[in-house]
Formats: sequence, structure tokens, C-alpha cells
Amino acid sequence: MSLRPAYPLFALCILAFWLMLNQSASPGHILLGAGLGLFGSFTLARLQEPGLRPGNPRAVLKLAAHVAVEIVRSNIAVARIVLSGSAKRRSGFLTVRLELKDPHALAVLSAILTATPGSLWVDFDPTDGRLLLHVLDLIDEETWVGIVKGYEARLQEIFR
Repeated sequence: MSLRPAYPLFALCILAFWLMLNQSASPGHILLGAGLGLFGSFTLARLQEPGLRPGNPRAVLKLAAHVAVEIVRSNIAVARIVLSGSAKRRSGFLTVRLELKDPHALAVLSAILTATPGSLWVDFDPTDGRLLLHVLDLIDEETWVGIVKGYEARLQEIFR
């Protein structure tokens, strides 16, 4: 293992951040900040998984655009529910069976579903691929299954 940091700019940023936080450029703080920067750089290098590259850049852009539209749409829907005080809404849980097996694709799907207002990734059983999802306004289960399956199809394109 070499002493040269894998991410020198990251190590320098940690050092600078440390010195700014302590408002001191004493030799002790420089040494401690440099040590933290090196440790952070080596740790980040160890966390990197070699060869992980999304396969289809066009599919990544299509997914990002679709997610952005869904988040805006969901924000409007949730705002209407909250502001109107509608008692007609029905929240609930639904189960969706997924074919996704790639842990990175599953992590992206969980981030998408949790970031979308009105939905929350609750649990996933990897043995049979069942996703438990909570939805704020569960009018039509099939619509939500279709939304999740649409994300899954795009993620399968990306993580082949």
C-alpha cells in the first residue's frame, strides 16, 4: 500500500476544512488534518467497487427525466392532499414483486421511491423479490405497481 492518497484533492479538502473548523494553522492541527485527509482518502478508495459503471447513458438520462417529472407530480398531489384536508384519501401498503437482483439497482430504486413524495420503501425480501411500499394516497394499486415496474425496467437497462 502506497502512502500516496488515491484522492489527493479530497484529502486536501479535508485538511482545509479541518483547519477552517479549528481556526488554526498550528503544526498540530496541520498534522491532524493531514492525517484525517489521508485516512478519508484511503477509506474512500477502499469503498470504491471496481468496474461499476452504468451501462446505458441514454437510459440513465431517461430515468432521471422520468424521476424528475414524477417527483414534481407527486409534490403537487401531496400538496393538494395536505392543503385540502381531504378525508377521502386512503393510505396503505402494497407489495410489488421485483425481478431486480443487482444491489446497486435496488439501492437506486429505494432512493427513487423514498425521494418521491407520498411513497416510502418499507422493506424488501431478497429471497423472493417482494418489495413492501407505503403510499400516502393509494387510490389504485395497479397504477403504483406500474410506476414501480417502469422504474425497474429502466434500471434493468442501466445495470445489465
